[in-house]
Amino acid sequence: MHMNKITTVACPQCKKETIWNHSNCYRPFCSERCKMIDLGQWFSEDYCISHTDSNPEEDPAHQA
Repeated sequence: MHMNKITTVACPQCKKETIWNHSNCYRPFCSERCKMIDLGQWFSEDYCISHTDSNPEEDPAHQA
């Protein structure tokens, strides 16, 4: 007998355990509220992705 294992993850916003499958349309978040809070943090630039140049010589700002 094969038992389906239910995968759960912690919501990145509130840390509440939530089911990770297609029935959760907000995954990895637990709710629309947590998803929208996270999106707002990106818009307000609370989050950012760091950038490093792979070849600084190709960057026009570094050319003389």
